[in-house]
Amino acid sequence: MNVAVTVDAREDVPVWLAYGTPVFTVLAALAVSAIALVVLDVNPVAAYATMFVDTLVTEFGLTETLTKAVPLILTGLAVYLPLKAGLFNIGAEGQLVAGALAGTWIGLNVSLPGLALVPLMFVAAAVAGGIWAGIPAYLRAKWDVNEIITSLLLTFVALELQSYLLRGPMQGGTGNFPQSERFSEAATIPELVSGVHAGLLVAVCMVVVTYVLMTRTRLGFEITFVGSNHEAARQAGMSKFYVYLFVFVVGGAFAAMGGISEIAGAQGRYRAGFEPGYGFTAIPIALLGRNSALKVLLAGLFFAVLFVGGSSMEVAFGVPAALVEIIQALVILFLITAEFFKSYRVGIDIKRGPTETPAQPQRGDD
Repeated sequence: MNVAVTVDAREDVPVWLAYGTPVFTVLAALAVSAIALVVLDVNPVAAYATMFVDTLVTEFGLTETLTKAVPLILTGLAVYLPLKAGLFNIGAEGQLVAGALAGTWIGLNVSLPGLALVPLMFVAAAVAGGIWAGIPAYLRAKWDVNEIITSLLLTFVALELQSYLLRGPMQGGTGNFPQSERFSEAATIPELVSGVHAGLLVAVCMVVVTYVLMTRTRLGFEITFVGSNHEAARQAGMSKFYVYLFVFVVGGAFAAMGGISEIAGAQGRYRAGFEPGYGFTAIPIALLGRNSALKVLLAGLFFAVLFVGGSSMEVAFGVPAALVEIIQALVILFLITAEFFKSYRVGIDIKRGPTETPAQPQRGDD
């Protein structure tokens, strides 16, 4: 018996697979993570109840989740938009830091009323993040330099720049801890609802703008077309150079606004290490929501619950904080697997060999 595995390209993706992939991905990641909880002698049902249910039914949990979701949604959009053009923005973390530094400098050195100062901080952050993201975009568009490498390397540059500024020109407060002076009331993002700053409104508005851009405008069509087949797009008269620059610069601006939202809204001052991997978490967020900006919003909220609920689970059950990172890694792993099954149909072909007739013994002479 011969067993052969066949892999054939799909012509059409089943509806249930296309729309169910994010759900199946998350459930599979949680199911595998439950094995780690069992090994740690923790009841997975009780742990996940603490992570999700307790987080979403308490005022503190909801407030923390919505606050945490702001930079996650904005950095998710920063990866999502280039992804639609076939590019990978791995440097959202660096763009977030660049924007936070520029916005903080404005907040600490410019004297204006809050109604003018906070928007100016957002504009400065967006410009800085756009410029930071524009470097790998230009290198890719002009000379086809891999944007994954350049955007990632620029992240380390931004982190080193942050370390220098917070230990030098921008250092404030007491002690040697790398941090800035505390923001004045005018430079602090006002509250939108109890405990949640208005950065949430900015994030939702950017989601809506991105959704309209991608579904209702010619530019959105060109972005998708270039991402699907840039050679065909070139022959149709579309500019790959312009599209690459646009998606990266706007994406960098999104990530930067996420940085200043976290600094001036949740933190109150610039502290080194304020970004617990938001820019890298943006990658699974964008992959989960790659079909729509609205799905990026939902994915950002989901990962915010993971962050907040994971901390609660860590305290309640003594679970290592790395478990949340394991769940994120599993989400990426299962997403890649799901994308393969969306593109290819896998079958098993079993072939039986010919039946051999055993040789009959020959009768000798009596």
